Parts: sequence; C-alpha cells; structure tokens
Amino acid sequence: MSESDHRVVHRTGFMAEGKRFHLHLISDATGETINSVARAALAQFDGVEATEHMWPLVRSRRQLDKVLTAVEANPGIVMFTLVNKELREHLQATCRSLQVPCVPVLEPLIAMLSSHFGVPSRDQPGRQHVLDAEYFARIDAIHFVLAHDDGQSTQNLDYADVVLVGVSRTSKTPTCFYLANRGIKAANVPIVPGMTLPASLFSARKPLIVGLTNSPDRLVQVRRNRLLILNQAEDTDYVDLDQVRAEVAAARRLFAEHRWPVIDVTRRSIEETAAAILQLHQNRQEGLR
Repeated sequence: MSESDHRVVHRTGFMAEGKRFHLHLISDATGETINSVARAALAQFDGVEATEHMWPLVRSRRQLDKVLTAVEANPGIVMFTLVNKELREHLQATCRSLQVPCVPVLEPLIAMLSSHFGVPSRDQPGRQHVLDAEYFARIDAIHFVLAHDDGQSTQNLDYADVVLVGVSRTSKTPTCFYLANRGIKAANVPIVPGMTLPASLFSARKPLIVGLTNSPDRLVQVRRNRLLILNQAEDTDYVDLDQVRAEVAAARRLFAEHRWPVIDVTRRSIEETAAAILQLHQNRQEGLR
C-alpha cells in the first residue's frame, strides 16, 4: 500500500477562500471505484479545489493506521470503500475523534442489496477485479481495438461487435477504447476525402455500424489544435471550413444511404457517446434474438 502523489484534481470557476480542501480516498482494492465516484461528485461544484490523497490496497490495521496518520496531518474529507468490518469501524471511530467527515461510499448500496436479496455480502476486497471470463473479454476487446484502429485490418470487420465510421477527429478511437473496457470489440474506419472505403464495411453483417459526426466549426477547431500539436502548417483543406462542411455533408449522406444510426458528438463526452452506442448495441442484440 502506498499513496500516490497528492494533487489538485478539480478546479472550476472562481476560487473562493475556504473552498480548498484535502480529500482522502481509501480503498482495499485499486481505488478505481472510489476515484470515479469522487470525480463525479466534485464535478457538481464550481469553485472547489480538492487536493487528492489516494490510498489503494489498504487491507490491514497497520496500513490503515499509516493512512490515518496522514489524515491527521492533512485533515479533510475521507471517502472509503473497505469491506472488512473491523477496518471500517476503526476508520470511522478515528475520523470521529479527529472530527473529519468520513463517507462509506458503497456501504449503503451493499446494505440495501443485501436486504433486498436476503443474503449477506461476501466482504471480499477487489472482487470486481477477479480474473474471470468478463475480465479476459475486456482484454480481448482492447487487443481488438488496437488491431482495428483507424482503418487497420478491415478484412476482419465482421468479427467486430461495433464499427464506428466518421471523418477525422470525431472521437472514434477514444470511444472504441471506452467500449473495449465494457467488453465490446470495436473497430473504426475513417472517412478520408478522395479515398475509397473498404468493401468489407458494406458487406459486414455481424457488427453494429454507427456513424459519428461533429459540427464543422468544432471540427475545424479540434483539427487546428491537432496541427498545432504536430507543428504542421494550417493552410490545408483539412481545416478549411468549406471543405470540412463538404466532408461532414458527404458523411451524413453515406450514413443515410446505408441507414446507419448517427451520433453527433459535438456536445457529447466520450462516455456519453459510448453509452448511446451501448444502448444501440443492446437494442440490436435484443432484436436479433
């Protein structure tokens, strides 16, 4: 068990005095769950700055006491996911004595589920990360994305669960990796002016094919930033607004011709785009049954 370097993890709006605080995230597993919950909660507050202290793999009293020493040195909000009852009680009792807030993130949900199902929880740390079939499915999906990114290995598109099609900078690659984390084998095929799309895209029957689009103005902005990062000239059709409008219009005609569902990513996060695709995929699977 070791603490990662503490860092500021959330800052928005005007920074008022008294809105800076230490946030201790304590987990008996990798800490991914509590980190996600904390970020989601902090996103609801403007003008708040949290200095995060991440404490993963806390599974013994000795490890927890080291964490509590750090909490005492930097008092702040404590959020935790500990399934061991003795550790939970020790943490909560110590936080009460230190007069710091202590939030058991999963405890209310687990208690409710236990009551609903009429069975006790397993109280097993890191159970969601066991090396089961679902874990290996995610690994296979990630390998698939790597092999089928940006138009690679298009001859194997019929092995995909989902194929994303769109012009450059419509978030195809990051969305594919997000889907892979959910066990979805995703490929993506770029629409490049003057280049013919692979025949396998139109003959594929197994995958859900989704068109991704973006507003021309937003695309030009994203593409200019990309060229700036790559230190490349900006006087190209790639960032010419009229050309980009023509690209987007042609892509939309293609999607309509083949009746592919379309998702506009202009105002969507990667997570929101992926959620929409997952819903489309689920609906399609149910329709095929």
